[in-house]
Amino acid sequence: MTNTNPLWKILLLAAVILTGALLALPNIFGSDLAVQVSGSSQPLTSEAIFTAKNAINEGGFDGVEYREAENQLTALFQSQEDQIKARDLVLRAVQPETTTVALNLVSASPAWLRNISDPMYLGLDLRGGVHFLYEVDMVEAIKSAEERFVSDWKRTVREAGIKGYRIQHSNGAINARFNVVADRDRMYEEFRSEGRDLVFKTSEDDKYGYITANLTETAINEEKRAVLQQNITTLRNRVNELGVSEPVIQQQGLERIVVQLPGVQDSAKAREILGATATLEYRLVYGTPADWSSAGPGRVPAGARLYKLREDGSNILLNRDIIVTGDQIKDASAGFDQQSSAPAVFVNLDGVGAKRMQAVTQDNVGNLMAVVYKENRRITSYVDGKEVTKDIKTEEVINYATINDVLSHRFQTTGLGGDEAATLALLLRAGSLKAPINIVEERTVGPSLGADNIRQGFLSAVVGLFVVVLFMIWYYRVFGMVAGAALIINVVLIVAVLSLLQATLTLPGIAGIVLTTGMAVDANVLIFERIREEIRAGSSTQTAISAGYDKAFSTIADANVTTLIAAVVLFSMGTGAIKGFAITLSIGILTSMFTAIFGSRVLINAIYGGKRGKALAI
Repeated sequence: MTNTNPLWKILLLAAVILTGALLALPNIFGSDLAVQVSGSSQPLTSEAIFTAKNAINEGGFDGVEYREAENQLTALFQSQEDQIKARDLVLRAVQPETTTVALNLVSASPAWLRNISDPMYLGLDLRGGVHFLYEVDMVEAIKSAEERFVSDWKRTVREAGIKGYRIQHSNGAINARFNVVADRDRMYEEFRSEGRDLVFKTSEDDKYGYITANLTETAINEEKRAVLQQNITTLRNRVNELGVSEPVIQQQGLERIVVQLPGVQDSAKAREILGATATLEYRLVYGTPADWSSAGPGRVPAGARLYKLREDGSNILLNRDIIVTGDQIKDASAGFDQQSSAPAVFVNLDGVGAKRMQAVTQDNVGNLMAVVYKENRRITSYVDGKEVTKDIKTEEVINYATINDVLSHRFQTTGLGGDEAATLALLLRAGSLKAPINIVEERTVGPSLGADNIRQGFLSAVVGLFVVVLFMIWYYRVFGMVAGAALIINVVLIVAVLSLLQATLTLPGIAGIVLTTGMAVDANVLIFERIREEIRAGSSTQTAISAGYDKAFSTIADANVTTLIAAVVLFSMGTGAIKGFAITLSIGILTSMFTAIFGSRVLINAIYGGKRGKALAI
């Protein structure tokens, strides 16, 4: 037995080391402060690129570097003050409704290396940014789900020709009251056939017959899941509109959502965009100005709702039936009305909304149609030194006009300010939240703190690696040097795989790398101790080396597989930091199996292979 290496093993190890080094190399160069300009509602034009560059050049910054890619311009700066100032200059120069301007950190590696590999992403704790923990208002979500049946019930009753009734959502249930019990019984069968997700109860007294309905437990659970997923999708769309790189948006538990925005420095703007529930409703105007002025609380005609005009706060009556809502808007952009030059939101409806808008406007040419602006906001104030939060709900008519022609897919809405129009267009593009969300926790991590975390985490990994390698060399001599080389290669491969997968590295991820360092060398300890046992048993050096690797393999595989199973469970059931730890631990286990068993054996064979009788330095 000679333990020599076939050529393919040498070439394979060399290829893996070279590839891993190239993939990991960009992480050495660090990051540059950048302002990224990209298209939002449309691709970034050459005119927009020229405008952004001109605005930056007029700022007189030193050492600005530009990088252009598809639909994106990146400008690099030497200081955070220059970065923020340049962002403000670009925002004032470009069209905010079609262009997204964001602060970011980009790789400082050379251009030739960027074409090969990108560095791994850094998490919030390493890069700085903002962390939000939102709680979805499930009570409001279930209420809204039940209220959707109210209009269906009313339509069914009207189609049946029944006059004496009242249908509303109150006391957490859908309630229908009928003047005639026979009408109640007739509608009960109709409602049951249409509402399979409802649980019904009937009752009556001397005057009326009643139907009460609630969602079933199964329907409630399905609605909660749908609400959570819809809100996650909407938040992700809004984050994309903000131009944030590498965001983390994920579910936590059954009612909460975690949003982490690395690199974001304007937490107030992010909080405003993410939590806003602004949307539009289009309704026909009810009655005449004389009817509006005489209306008031308790004096609203049946079939109408009372609103306030934004312009002067006066009353206006609108039909209760909604033509289309923000849910049916598939695209929106901000601009200016060609005739009045007033800020406008240009709206594109989906197929259902367009069909509904066309049918209503076709029957109401010459009548008035109004636009209702709806917004839910949560404001924080301090009363007697204590923080007090208050929810404000706004519903106001921003515009009404005569329907001069049939409308369909695309039209415009005016009556908003410039910034308000741009924000509303963003929210409409991203989609509306299916249920309100409330901030449970908000944290801001500064870039300087992130830099400290990187420095300390890197130092801990280097010190841990150095101490382990030093101990292995002292205890196992030449074999310890081989184990140290394999350990260094293992760390490089972990970083390379993280870069290849574009995974996000966090502080727990660094902890996973440090833990993997100890686990990786543990495999070599098992192999080397087995080789020592074989030598003490009288085996030749070549037989001892071969037996050491072969007989220790099953033990190493068992230990690593069980740890890998634990890491997979952590990843599948954990959230946030736990997932980051599990990812690096899993990658480290796989790479350490390669370096400790295959890599170190190739190196040992290169040193001792084919040399009979030579004493082993172990």
